[in-house]
Amino acid sequence: MHPLLARGERLALYLALWIIVGALLASLLAGEGGLSTRAAAVIAFPLSLAYAFVCLSAWYVARSTPIATSGLPRLLSTALGAAALSSGAWVILARGWHNVLVRWGDVRAPFGEVAPIIFGFGVLLYLLSIAVGYIASAFEHARAAERRELQAQVMSKEAELRSLRAQIDPHFLFNSLHSISALTAADPAGARRMTVLLGDFLRESLSLGAAERIPLSRELALLHRYLAIERVRLGERLQVAIDGGDAGACLVPPLLLQPVVENAVTHGVAHVLEGGNVTVTATCSPVQLTIVVKNPADADRPRKTGTGLGLANVRSRLAALYGRSASVNWAEQDGTWRVEIVLPATRDVQDGDKTNG
Repeated sequence: MHPLLARGERLALYLALWIIVGALLASLLAGEGGLSTRAAAVIAFPLSLAYAFVCLSAWYVARSTPIATSGLPRLLSTALGAAALSSGAWVILARGWHNVLVRWGDVRAPFGEVAPIIFGFGVLLYLLSIAVGYIASAFEHARAAERRELQAQVMSKEAELRSLRAQIDPHFLFNSLHSISALTAADPAGARRMTVLLGDFLRESLSLGAAERIPLSRELALLHRYLAIERVRLGERLQVAIDGGDAGACLVPPLLLQPVVENAVTHGVAHVLEGGNVTVTATCSPVQLTIVVKNPADADRPRKTGTGLGLANVRSRLAALYGRSASVNWAEQDGTWRVEIVLPATRDVQDGDKTNG
């Protein structure tokens, strides 16, 4: 439904503006068409109110030919064609109204003298209506972008809370603290090192979660801390290869890769007897950042919903931030689980490419 028809007050205001248009048309008919003031008003005001409803169709014309995806020839031909057709229909309506006034009223004016004025004025009014339609569409897209940004902020906070909840998850902390306890007697230095790693990981997670965008290099540094803790628990079963390439300065939402890599360890390496390698690679073109996470997958492992939910949350967050410009896809093939994240490339020119592992 047309937005003006959805609310009565909007339609009333719209018709009130067309009364002003009727006054302008009456002035033209009186000045250029040689009609008396009374005859011009009797013709102009009803016609203007009728044409107001015809011009509502300009909103649909603007939506059918968006400026961003339609070439200039198509825009001009569509606008001029719709304006000519609408104005022609208005002239036919004016002819009928003129005949009624001549027959039943006291208006005496040759229609041939006012028809060109009505047609030209109608074309201008319809083109103006199309322009207003494009402006309204721009405002609509701006408001949609604001809503997406607000949704992204909300989801960012939710992601931060999920990350903190995962970090304080009893299994994660229990395993870490149990490893620290075991190392206390056998390797006191190792126990202290793991305690420091765990504290740094939690502190850095809090710091990153408060930001809107962070360089990929910082996100990868956090992954190093997390995987270092997991290596204490899994030992040589967990091998890590992180390569940020030249993408370290690209900006990403904070804690974006945390659930993906956690899935790779918890649902991948931990279920493979001999362990395996978790690889994270990033490539950045002028317009696109691609991050790929791979891990071994045991075909006979128990299927859990945690992996799907974690990746679905990442997908929802990117959709809120970037719309269709970002994507998350995952698949298992030949014993390898692969997650690919694609998002627009934006760079932090001041941060530079820090250590990526």
